[in-house]
Amino acid sequence: MAGNSFGKLFNLTTYGESHGPALGGVIDGCPSGIKLDLDEIQNELNRRKPGQSAIVTQRKEPDTVKFHSGIFEGVTTGTSIGFVIENTNQKSHDYSHIKDSYRPSHADYTYDKKYGIRDYRGGGRSSARETACRVVAGAIAKQMLKDIEITAYVSGVGTMKLNTPYNEIDLTKVESNIVRCPDTEMAAKMEAYIKEVRGKGDTVGGIVSCVIKNVPVGLGEPVFDKLHAELGKAMLSINAVKGFEYGSGFHGSTMYGSDHNDAFNNDGSTKTNYSGGIQGGISNGMDIYFSVAFKPVATLIQKYETIDKSGNTVEMQGKGRHDPCVVPRAVPIVEAMAALVLADFHLINKLYN
Repeated sequence: MAGNSFGKLFNLTTYGESHGPALGGVIDGCPSGIKLDLDEIQNELNRRKPGQSAIVTQRKEPDTVKFHSGIFEGVTTGTSIGFVIENTNQKSHDYSHIKDSYRPSHADYTYDKKYGIRDYRGGGRSSARETACRVVAGAIAKQMLKDIEITAYVSGVGTMKLNTPYNEIDLTKVESNIVRCPDTEMAAKMEAYIKEVRGKGDTVGGIVSCVIKNVPVGLGEPVFDKLHAELGKAMLSINAVKGFEYGSGFHGSTMYGSDHNDAFNNDGSTKTNYSGGIQGGISNGMDIYFSVAFKPVATLIQKYETIDKSGNTVEMQGKGRHDPCVVPRAVPIVEAMAALVLADFHLINKLYN
């Protein structure tokens, strides 16, 4: 299987399956001399881990990261950073009923047809549990980019959407509720809705928005390595993501150029920011903001029809512990992937510019 690495200079390679003994990764290219707050890295994992609230999967995993190399006395040495996160709460028998059948809209069918074999326990390598490794690497990247602020939050669940512009939102409230929506009233409605959906054995999608502040001018490489293109790739590599838009996004296609153009101030900043902090694929110093759309989780705790390996129609009902809505736990994953992109371009700038 190819495609297990992300990044050019700041590079992460991950390994492991959902129900294997452990997940882990190797980070290459991290500079030496970065003093790390290991507790903060663990805190980022705690934001992603299962079982943290009543509206996420109840799989109980401590998700404790153990570093095996590349860090000495809390400081990066410049060598590869190896780490492992042990799986401690697998219930593989919950998946025995799908051994020979395919869940609709899941990776079961494509993995089986591509490789001729699949780990059906929790989805194996296709499981979102792999994203724990990304959060570890992203947490290190964040500390390398200490002056840059990356904040993601839930802006939509199902048909409910927080339409308030990000610069009118108090982003310090993101962690004040289990939905991770910074609007308290909307968060309560979203929480109630997710619980309602879960009670029906169904799932629902949502949107995670992200704001990146204090980005220097000049990150991003034309022509094929544009900053927004790499951010898009990073976000679309996250499990269940169906869409990515930055700046004015799809709404920008409905505007006149005379309204959409970001007029300059004398210092090079712009009066508006429809560009989303990126022009010509290069950061312009304004806030970068984007949204990521997540589909409903494919595994349903209700009866539905599907096919087995022989093409026969069979009835299936999901078992086990699954998220009714992924977006509350996806917030730190979105932040982590954004941090990996910026860390990579930061090093590219130092090398080539």
